[in-house]
Amino acid sequence: MHIIKDLLTELKNKRKMILELAKSDFKKKFVGSYFGVVWMFIQPIVTVLIFFFIFQLGMKSVPPVPDTPYVIWLIPGLVPWFFFQEAVQGITNNMQEYNYLVKKVVFPVELLPIIKLLSALMVHLCFIAIMFAVFVIAGYMPKASWLQLVYYSFAASMLALAIGYFTSAINVFFKDMAQIVNICMQFGMWLAPIMYWDGMFTQNHPWMAPLFKLNPFYYIVYGYRDSMLTGNWFFERPMNTIYFWGVTIILFYFGLKIFTKLRPHFSDVL
Repeated sequence: MHIIKDLLTELKNKRKMILELAKSDFKKKFVGSYFGVVWMFIQPIVTVLIFFFIFQLGMKSVPPVPDTPYVIWLIPGLVPWFFFQEAVQGITNNMQEYNYLVKKVVFPVELLPIIKLLSALMVHLCFIAIMFAVFVIAGYMPKASWLQLVYYSFAASMLALAIGYFTSAINVFFKDMAQIVNICMQFGMWLAPIMYWDGMFTQNHPWMAPLFKLNPFYYIVYGYRDSMLTGNWFFERPMNTIYFWGVTIILFYFGLKIFTKLRPHFSDVL
């Protein structure tokens, strides 16, 4: 576990530099763009509107979720997904994007995925603020469980970082990895119960329930919905919590180990 200890030491020693680079990365996304930060919100808003018209207006006879307006149910699933998607894709490509830093012998390249993660997290905080506003406008009063999003955002961050260390290292040598990640993200939205209520399947086929829960992002999606809608706390899902962190820690360890093993060769390839 020394590789994780070394990473934590670097985080502590270089924390100011990491924050500055993360802020710079966030601002860089909108440099030269006329509408600037507005573009950040277009895809999520369009996605929500499309599903609103399809399910809320077009399929009234078949409610997609019980006892909750579909859009209100959908948003807590989309918000963490867009964060996770942006974080994983950004981390996967960050060695090429910051190749000038990778080639510097003195720069700790294992910090680059964390910089990308923090940049995505800044965007995520904006979406959380918008989600809060939408819920209040819709008549949902703030509750203590909303604070739990800090925990679930951290959980989503660790899962993204665990996957990202592996994909970013492999992408240096195998450029198709970025395309594979993009395809997996497209399928991932449907494999996790984000757009639909998994009860549509599990009510008639109970054997499918464990299959949904095998996806670690299932824990994140339901965590956001628990926090925003039902008020349930993460310790009320003890087995799901243990499973999620078990999978995430294993992925993180092996992802970081592969990253560390391949790191000496990054500058030669880039």
